[in-house]
Amino acid sequence: MPQAPRARLTVDLDALAHNHAVLKAEAQGAEVAPVVKSDGYGLGAGPVARRLHAEGARSFFVARLDEGETLRAELADREAQIYVLDGPAAGTLPRFAAARLTPVLTSLPQVAAASAWAVAHGGLEVMLHVDTGMNRQGLAPDEARALAQATDRLRGLDVAVVMSHLGSAADPADPRSAAQLEAFRAVRSLFAEARASLCASAGVFLGADYRFDMVRPGVSLYGGGPFDRPDPRIRAVATLTAPILDIRNLRPGDRLAYGRQYTADRPIRAAIVAAGYTDGVIRAANAGGYAWAGGARRPLLAVTMDVLAIDVGDAAIAVGDTVELLGPNALVDDQAAAAGTVAHEVLVRLSRRADRIYLGER
Repeated sequence: MPQAPRARLTVDLDALAHNHAVLKAEAQGAEVAPVVKSDGYGLGAGPVARRLHAEGARSFFVARLDEGETLRAELADREAQIYVLDGPAAGTLPRFAAARLTPVLTSLPQVAAASAWAVAHGGLEVMLHVDTGMNRQGLAPDEARALAQATDRLRGLDVAVVMSHLGSAADPADPRSAAQLEAFRAVRSLFAEARASLCASAGVFLGADYRFDMVRPGVSLYGGGPFDRPDPRIRAVATLTAPILDIRNLRPGDRLAYGRQYTADRPIRAAIVAAGYTDGVIRAANAGGYAWAGGARRPLLAVTMDVLAIDVGDAAIAVGDTVELLGPNALVDDQAAAAGTVAHEVLVRLSRRADRIYLGER
């Protein structure tokens, strides 16, 4: 049966492996522990983690317990440490144990509950998250100090890793990173036998002082530059393409799509493309975003639920031709900037409606 025109998402796992190698070289001996939360940043946690495991990754981070359970099943018999950033909600530690997941403890109540469970069940390996200035998750430094000085509160727990998270690493000039580094060093000294982890993608590139024993890259594995702009070292992993459904000629004053999303100020040759915000193209990107068609960038004019429009000028472009909306020629950081957001959001918004193809599966 003939297929109706629709978008296609190609996930290049060879490009993912390349980005992993770039980050590993930059980490200079620190363990590279990929973050595969949000279904591998929207690209499929199973295929992503299996390929990264083949590249040598043995530790992975997810955000939610159910993500960890799913990832354990996707990895099957592959040996891997899976850390759950949210830590255990009340009554969930049996599920952590069943799926062999390592909780990241972010509060004193979580520490108390984990200790009680560990004493009753013969011990538990954990990671301890300390907030050094991001003010999102984690123990306060004073709370961590109190735990280190009252070790009975950690009974049964093997604090294998102490972590924190940088809030401004994407801006190397922001002094907050240096302040967080100083605070983290003080915390780390309290748990001298634990490994330490401070940085994600951007932090890896801030220098050796930030890397410690483990780094936790996310967006740069998937094609986003570490500093919220395109980086020639990082390859595009996700390529979203769609066919042209129609070509329309607009006159000055003609309005396109809903409301006043776009009004032609000159004669415009607009291609209507079979993808919209249902497929993950952010509507706000029409204020500066672009697509790649006919060997050049083409301005994005309007985005609706199922279709979008681009200005193709007088290029030799016809109905049925393929347009690249995201990929090596339509960079994720550029599209994010046009939409007033970050590459992370562009990636996780990619929907399951588009046909998916994986290259380089292992």
